[in-house]
Amino acid sequence: MVQYLLALAPTFVVLAFFLLGPFNWSRHHTWTRAITCAFVGAIALRYMLWRLTETVLPYPYDGVNFYWVWFVFIVEMLAFTEVVLFLVLMSRYVDRSAEADKLARTFFARDEQELPTVDIFIPTYNEPLDVLERTIVGALSLDYPADKLKVYVLDDKRRDWLKGFCEEKNAIHVTRGDNAHAKAGNMNNGLKVSSGDFIAVFDADFVPYRHFLRRTLPFFSDESIGIVQTPQHFFNADPVQSNLGLEKIWPDEQRLFFDEIAPSRDVWDVSFCCGSCSIARRKAVDAIGGFPTESITEDLLTTLSMLNMGYKTRYLNERLSMGLAAENLTGYFVQRERWCQGGIQTLFLHNGPLRGPGLSLFQRIMFLPASWLVQYLVRFMILIVPIVYLWFGLLPLYFTNISDYVSYQLPLLTAYFLLMLWITPTRYLPIISSAVGTFTTFRMLPTVVSSLIRPFGKSFRVTPKGSGNEANQFDKYTFTWISSLIAITVIGLLINIVPETTHVQGQFSPIAALWAGINVIVLGIASLICFEKPRRLFDAFKLDETAKVDDIPGQVVSLALDKAVVAVPTEARFQSSLVALKLDGFAPFKAELKQVTQRRRSIARGGDRQAYYLHLHFDLSKSDRDKMIVKLYTGQYSQDIRDIDKVAVSINLLLRSFGRTRTL
Repeated sequence: MVQYLLALAPTFVVLAFFLLGPFNWSRHHTWTRAITCAFVGAIALRYMLWRLTETVLPYPYDGVNFYWVWFVFIVEMLAFTEVVLFLVLMSRYVDRSAEADKLARTFFARDEQELPTVDIFIPTYNEPLDVLERTIVGALSLDYPADKLKVYVLDDKRRDWLKGFCEEKNAIHVTRGDNAHAKAGNMNNGLKVSSGDFIAVFDADFVPYRHFLRRTLPFFSDESIGIVQTPQHFFNADPVQSNLGLEKIWPDEQRLFFDEIAPSRDVWDVSFCCGSCSIARRKAVDAIGGFPTESITEDLLTTLSMLNMGYKTRYLNERLSMGLAAENLTGYFVQRERWCQGGIQTLFLHNGPLRGPGLSLFQRIMFLPASWLVQYLVRFMILIVPIVYLWFGLLPLYFTNISDYVSYQLPLLTAYFLLMLWITPTRYLPIISSAVGTFTTFRMLPTVVSSLIRPFGKSFRVTPKGSGNEANQFDKYTFTWISSLIAITVIGLLINIVPETTHVQGQFSPIAALWAGINVIVLGIASLICFEKPRRLFDAFKLDETAKVDDIPGQVVSLALDKAVVAVPTEARFQSSLVALKLDGFAPFKAELKQVTQRRRSIARGGDRQAYYLHLHFDLSKSDRDKMIVKLYTGQYSQDIRDIDKVAVSINLLLRSFGRTRTL
């Protein structure tokens, strides 16, 4: 007992450090981050030194197991390298909002005629009107002098209906004779027909907030700034949220990068353009010969090319646009495979991190696609190490006793998980985050391998978005991998529980059993993501605003472009299903009353009261529809999940698992 208590001492030290230190500190101060990351780095180094000196070097040559031990250690070394880079990166943080305030006061103090001209590029290929209209209308409503702003819809599908829509809205419709070089080629064609001092790029499914230019343009007062990037936020649930049934209680997958990692990259001058929701200096784009076409991720390569020429990228972590997340698993993997392949492609290019001129050593290291190259291999190894032991008796290390394992690995895992919970308290839960990473591994690991062998073997693929993209799917490929690994792991456990059939011995067996059990739980959660849930094309926004329905006062609690839910305090009697709906800023318009539901509603100063909810559908006129797009999508509302309700996440996962089990 004393031996195990002593083994737990390092873990107690880790817990004490976080309870007395970081959990009482602001996570946005560089000094708090530096101390915390250095502490976690020291714990990781202690573990790796133990692994090398006590569990790898002492292992005698005994054939296959000897090579297996070294292979596992090499993978761990890769993981350790990635963790160290992450710790260095996250040890600093910057919030540029105050800087934006200060710069804006000077930038917009000048006469309006002295303001620079801005071109808005909206590259599009196959997006339908219900996606494009929001982006075009939102871009045209930007708070900027009309004579200084032009909106270019770069149509690579050459659609007559889109040309007509652009003419109606006073946007400029641009086409070309071919689709060479995909998005980059399309934007380079846009450069030929435009002349603005700055170029803001919004993918066809992203709507800029009205004050986007007011917040980003002032940064270009510094002539060395080539691009200003802003985060990408979404008004719909991504497939992970949706398929796990966590749409309202778990944030979208990209929040960790945009909310936490990107600001830290910015302070180190290694921030990069993410394509959409960015604005670039035309002079800098011209200096690099236009948007690079050598990679399928032109945004990342644009950043590297500008760094080669001495320009920098700035990141402003403010919600300044809103768009569509990948709506199903097909789009989800199209995106991520493109990002992965494009990142790896930069290793082979003259303007990439290895060969590009003008980059510091630190920048070269931080632009290496280390995460793409390492994370999926590590996750796969985590899954198969206990399987290899349970089925073949191959140890992953020279094992002394359980207390050593507890003394070195447990504090490392504890330190890393507590670090993540501190740095990103509303974006991370260990089991769920691991399950999401595990789910993506089975498709992304082959992409990593193929991209290393044939980096330019796949062409650019557009992420499918909008109507016509509603098919519910079942990811049979990934589910087969997951279910097979669960079965192999469970059978391996059962075989080795029975003394007559076991072929593994030694103190590592309890560790392997615990490891395998955790893997089964993680794989079980990952399997739920394989089942597509029916989805709505566009989610309504929650709000609380006054309204009238046939002169009956109420509160709008949900609003979309074609429907609303209005709460009224008493049951109303309407002469017909057609009613007049009056919203703030709109003349009364006709709506169809589809349904009336009754439930209690929380009132700010009066507790819970009975309310009747009127479900209304409507078809707005063109001018009112444009006003509604501006109202809903250009900055007044959001779909943010402010905090993670851990109890709700657990309950929803249990219900989702039970429901899926019954379906199967």
